Amino acid sequence: MKGQVVPDEMEVGEWQEAVDLFFDKGWTDGLPIIPPTEQLVARLLAGVPDRDPDEVMGTVPPRWAQATARICAVNAAMAGCLPEYMPILLAAVEAVLEPGFNLGGIQATTHCATPLIVVSGPNLKSLGINAGHNVMGQGFRANATIGRALRLIMINVGGGRPGETDLAAFGTPGKFGFFLAENDEASPWEPYRVEHGFGADDTVVAAFSAEGPHSV
Repeated sequence: MKGQVVPDEMEVGEWQEAVDLFFDKGWTDGLPIIPPTEQLVARLLAGVPDRDPDEVMGTVPPRWAQATARICAVNAAMAGCLPEYMPILLAAVEAVLEPGFNLGGIQATTHCATPLIVVSGPNLKSLGINAGHNVMGQGFRANATIGRALRLIMINVGGGRPGETDLAAFGTPGKFGFFLAENDEASPWEPYRVEHGFGADDTVVAAFSAEGPHSV
């Protein structure tokens, strides 16, 4: 099951035909996708000009296929990401591929665990990343699409499909995408990135294994 996922080129007719094809192939999270055309993928890769599109970032369990910036851009296109989101998405992928994170266990567990991505940095509002009201809810493109892109990578590169390798008994809506930012302005504590030895001007991505939120 190991190897590299190479994006195939295919011709389809109408937009709906592409959406249905991807769903039938098991390449979606159940929601309609944006067809990842060559032009759209190239536009997203332009958001990370310092990255070699085909450099292997790591292997994604449980399929253990290789993740590259190009493969991530394909899934980012499907999710609806903008080019400026790509540096954060790639950092999120690298975070969950750290051995200590145990992505394989999260992919295969019967529990409702899912990656929660938290970004800590200055000027995140310029990207439209929500750190305030409804931070885990709907309404913010960056939060929704970066989180969704990571899940699509877990499906299409890692092979995490419900009932096959994803054995969650109930799952959680957070598995569609669980991404938010630290609210520096409202927090009484020093930023997460500073607490962990980074500079105040750095942007840092952290990954946690999480359930859904519990109000107390």
